[in-house]
Amino acid sequence: MKIKRWSGFGLFPVLLFGCVTINVYFPAAAAQDAADRIIQDVYGETGTPPAGEGQKSPGSDTSPKSQLDPGSQPLLIGVLNFLIAPAHAAADITVQTPAIQRLQASLKQRHVQLANYYNNGAIGMTRDGFIQVRDLNVIGLADRRKVQQVVGEDNADRKALYEEIARANGHPEWRDDIKATFAKRWIDNAPAGWWYQNSQGQWVKK
Repeated sequence: MKIKRWSGFGLFPVLLFGCVTINVYFPAAAAQDAADRIIQDVYGETGTPPAGEGQKSPGSDTSPKSQLDPGSQPLLIGVLNFLIAPAHAAADITVQTPAIQRLQASLKQRHVQLANYYNNGAIGMTRDGFIQVRDLNVIGLADRRKVQQVVGEDNADRKALYEEIARANGHPEWRDDIKATFAKRWIDNAPAGWWYQNSQGQWVKK
């Protein structure tokens, strides 16, 4: 019996660390909040905050909480709650780094040059988190090369931003998730009248 007890106890740390590892996940809600803060700053007065911003829907609080009276929990459950909670708390999105702030400032400054081209439909938002010239006919001949250059510079900063956010949070593998989050939020925060690509790649006016 003693051997069985110690064998079970030997698995205890493995189970604990296994639980902690499983709970380190991509924090989609935190990523969306971070994307909204950056995008709304970039858009400035030209952007439209999503309806209901700042309000949480019932059950939307993702902070780890114990559902039981701590005094009534068995030792194992209490220890698991103690260890798993930091894992959840660590799964957050940090965007307050010098590199990210530089990219954000660059995007914001460039947006001033691009705002009129969003408004007249010359450029639009792609479904993968970038922008694209969609109608050269509404851009004067003298400005076409410049607009294409600025669009290219903006896309380079966007790519760097997605990669830097993933790197700054210690999870380079989150890059595609971050890019997908931003792709949706660029569109959702944009005002009516701007063009974007739907999931089939077709241009749609918001």
